[in-house]
Amino acid sequence: MKQKLKFLKNKIREGDFIFLSYILIFIGLCILFSASKGIITKEGFFIRQILWILIGTVFVYIFKNSDYRNLEKISYLLYLIILILLSVVLVKGEGRSSRWIGLGWFYFQPSEFAKLVIILTLSSYLSKRDIRRFPVLFISLIIVGIPFLLVFKQPNLGTAIIFILIFLGISYISGITRKQLIGLFLIVLFSSPLIWSIMKDYQRERILTFINPMRDPLGKGYNLLQSKITIGSGGFIGKGFMKGTQTKLAFLPEYHTDFIFCVIAEEFGFLGVLIFVLIYYYFLSKILEIIYITKDNFGKLVATGIFVLFTGHFLINLGMTIGIFPIVGIPLPFISYGGSSLIVSILSVIILSSIVKYST
Repeated sequence: MKQKLKFLKNKIREGDFIFLSYILIFIGLCILFSASKGIITKEGFFIRQILWILIGTVFVYIFKNSDYRNLEKISYLLYLIILILLSVVLVKGEGRSSRWIGLGWFYFQPSEFAKLVIILTLSSYLSKRDIRRFPVLFISLIIVGIPFLLVFKQPNLGTAIIFILIFLGISYISGITRKQLIGLFLIVLFSSPLIWSIMKDYQRERILTFINPMRDPLGKGYNLLQSKITIGSGGFIGKGFMKGTQTKLAFLPEYHTDFIFCVIAEEFGFLGVLIFVLIYYYFLSKILEIIYITKDNFGKLVATGIFVLFTGHFLINLGMTIGIFPIVGIPLPFISYGGSSLIVSILSVIILSSIVKYST
């Protein structure tokens, strides 16, 4: 066992995650450049994405030598700040779903940052406590539950689901029992009618459309049907870079954000998708190695939360584009357009690099 741990430690370098993340960022930038050349001119979002990448790169140089353990000391302060921001969004949020706070040309989405803050706060709380004790489990649910309700109210079902996955992932590593999990499942099961009743009409429609896209093929089911058509049209080798027709002619809406995977599939086909998935798989597997060898409990839990964050986004985004999950508005980290999502992803990578440096 010690030999295996030593091998993994030598195998992982603190710069690996930054290097891999910039490979994914470069792929995303190429795809966004292609997406910006459709009949609906969107070159502005490509330029803005470059700006966000530059800002993220500045963060890398500023914080690359920082000790992640300092975040444990300020996690509760960050949690309080993010609750305030999520509350402000409900009052003064901008956009169709009131998810953004606008300051001139600058827009940011507090719910994206809330994901990372929840990881830090929950990890800080559980790193020194036994989740098998009911009071600890209850407070853990409170830590996740308050931002969950605030985000669900926006409404932002996709991010709320990620909160749940983060809780389950960190709780599992913390030692939650099977009885506790069964109890939580039964609570959710019996409260599902209440959850359904408080969901927005469009959220219920998305779920019903997922079950049967043809119930409204030109309305609620349009995105899902066009997504499948776009992916299938790529064939084995794709139509070629910047030669996608479903996206360029705007048959597929939101192809630069939630449905950007469809651009990859259409232009590079099954072969391109396979290469992309393998790169992402390698990136996620390196995080698993960190979880395995990290000695510090806080670091292990944080790495687990970040792994769930990236894996959840990746699987749900791909799943909703091919029709195995309902459409819930989940971006593809490093690839989809969006400053808040990109900055959170880069910050997560910086933290992973710090864990490698200080706790393995």
